[in-house]
Amino acid sequence: MSYPTPPGWYPDAAAPGNERWWDGATWTAHTRPLATVPVPPGPGRGSGAGGRSVRTVALVAAGAVVVGAVVTGAVLLTGDGEASPTAHRSSGAPSRPAATGTDAAGGDAGPSPASSPAGEDPTVLVDQLNGITLPIPDGWERVEHPVEEMLTMRTADAEAYYCPGTSSALCHHGTVTTRTASGTDATTPEEIAEEDIDAAAKRAYDEDIIGRPLHGGIMSHRQIAAGPVTVAGRTGYQVRWRVVTGKGPGGYVQSLAFPSAVGSESPVVVRYAFDAGPDGPPLALMDTLTRGIRPLGDSETGGGVGSSVAP
Repeated sequence: MSYPTPPGWYPDAAAPGNERWWDGATWTAHTRPLATVPVPPGPGRGSGAGGRSVRTVALVAAGAVVVGAVVTGAVLLTGDGEASPTAHRSSGAPSRPAATGTDAAGGDAGPSPASSPAGEDPTVLVDQLNGITLPIPDGWERVEHPVEEMLTMRTADAEAYYCPGTSSALCHHGTVTTRTASGTDATTPEEIAEEDIDAAAKRAYDEDIIGRPLHGGIMSHRQIAAGPVTVAGRTGYQVRWRVVTGKGPGGYVQSLAFPSAVGSESPVVVRYAFDAGPDGPPLALMDTLTRGIRPLGDSETGGGVGSSVAP
């Protein structure tokens, strides 16, 4: 019995010394210098039947991801009556480059989730592996070297502040991250979003990645919205919480899950964390950003994408 090869980095037969990303269904354009940890053989590449076999010495990406199933139904997530703010839209996000085997920058350990190729539109956050782009709002910045392996954008560093309850950790009024879902047994966008929201809230308002307390910890939360939504032409699901913290105004957290726009359509998770109070971004910006998510290479700016799904 044969089994599908999980997504991961495998040696590039067309470019010795490099690895290329296999998304579970096809080879992508993403490469990096060859790693040094031996792993089982990866999928073959070549023009003949079955492709050429290659001896692999790559580091497999942690955790096989599951294919997101499509859910139906609808819920209208509003901005609590606030006017929708503006965010940049892609006016022609770059198409995926041809697989030349020279895509990785010299000296780089590989295409970091937050890497920004030269000439990339500064108003668009490009998630190459998941095949989507997100608009970067005015006054927000792309994080070039995030602590966690998540593609990240947030309010400008000039507006950062010491997190309530600690004098060693900086917080931002608004943060959005995107990543491929992994390490979960959940299979549908609804299950993934409902499972992820607790972790998203804790990371934003309870404790950071190195264990420093934030905002005096989470005292309570309430769910203010949840339901299916169309994202980049695919049906996903989002859950939104209002979080009350021990110190500071608390905030709003949202987990959005939907199938990737490329390859095996592995599930993608986008997390939103907005401070409450006058310094936080308007809550309606969450919906504006969701509507602005596009498949990579899609230059359309018209409606439909990200809008709530009719019953």
